[in-house]
Amino acid sequence: MSLPTTTREYRLPEYKGPSSLVLKEANVAPPKSHEVLVKIKAVSLQYRDLIVSKGQYPLGVKENVVPGSDCAGEIIAVGDSVTAWKKGDRVMPNFSIDHLFGLAPTPESKATGLGAPIDGVLTEYRVFPAYSLIRVPPNLSYEEASCLPCAGLTAYNALFGPSPLRAGDSVLVQGTGGVSVFGLQIARAAGATVIATSSSDDKLVKAKQLGATHVINYKKVPNWEDEVLRITNGEGVDYVVEVGGVGTLPKSVKAVKMGGVVSLIGFVTSSGDVSSLPINVITKAFMLRGILIGSVEQFQQFVRLVEANDLHPVINKVFDFEHAREAYEYLKSQQHVGKVVIKVAKD
Repeated sequence: MSLPTTTREYRLPEYKGPSSLVLKEANVAPPKSHEVLVKIKAVSLQYRDLIVSKGQYPLGVKENVVPGSDCAGEIIAVGDSVTAWKKGDRVMPNFSIDHLFGLAPTPESKATGLGAPIDGVLTEYRVFPAYSLIRVPPNLSYEEASCLPCAGLTAYNALFGPSPLRAGDSVLVQGTGGVSVFGLQIARAAGATVIATSSSDDKLVKAKQLGATHVINYKKVPNWEDEVLRITNGEGVDYVVEVGGVGTLPKSVKAVKMGGVVSLIGFVTSSGDVSSLPINVITKAFMLRGILIGSVEQFQQFVRLVEANDLHPVINKVFDFEHAREAYEYLKSQQHVGKVVIKVAKD
């Protein structure tokens, strides 16, 4: 069978939100000796994709970018020097294709983040370096696997970074978006107790079904950090998966245990007073750590956990490739629990 020479891909010629997405046809080059050509089956969306579409991503976006960072697909061609992969293999690329090892990226690997500094994955076919790929675990569909590279690996890195989670620890997750739900699932698989917050009782019911021991509606309990302390007998939690940013960070700091870990991941909220943060870091002796996804090495470790525990990402809704704008708008509406996925290939 001859290789495809063209692909349909989305681009952002302007940065005015999801309405700026344009579907175009582009050429597909055959893979070089160290590369593989992947038929993309599914793409999952992140909050990052929304701010990229608005030109607000703080790490920079190239002009007219192909958006999207997370996908799963099938290898349909391999370069001459590739021995680790073959046609038909099911794979996922790492978020930053050159971040291979270690807990922290380098400036060079950070510049290879898909869907912002370089073209991403919202396309039918794409070439990747063979070293950037991870095998899809056999227990997952393409749609489920597409959820792992960013949200899943970010949560894994937050809980199994320099201070790895242990059975019996306690974890606080904020909201029911992709990273938070993965954090809940991973923590439960590791034997931890999970406290989940949300503004929706319906979403909290889902969090309980996924294994959260305690849930807090922060609209009804605005001082939720005090409720976390009450639940933990005044000690606080061992880990906070912090996705709110400056608006929730002071509360997370109050809720964390002395010597605990607050992993700063998101910046959904835009205002808050963090002037007391330095003294709180010192007096509580906790670790405040920024997370920028993870490496290929960590991704491989995470996939082993997914397979061993038969974890399945929570997918809220799947959209067809032709309805990518609607998928973005649905993500923007924050109606979802878990992930929003775009099915790229029909077969």
